[in-house]
Amino acid sequence: MGVAKVIELIGESNLGWEDAVKDAVERASKTVDNITGIEVLNLTANIDNGEVVEYKANVKLAFGVRD
Repeated sequence: MGVAKVIELIGESNLGWEDAVKDAVERASKTVDNITGIEVLNLTANIDNGEVVEYKANVKLAFGVRD
């Protein structure tokens, strides 16, 4: 049985929450190996003049720890 580590991240997008989640995973994968799963904790957005201008996703990302 392996050991996993979990980190918390915030992804951002101008397109939508799904893209914000993908942003978090894609950015983390540049420096973190062995990503095995993600949990979406919270979805928020920034509003400007009554319109959504930026979507944010708080996520927990799990990855395997090397022996």
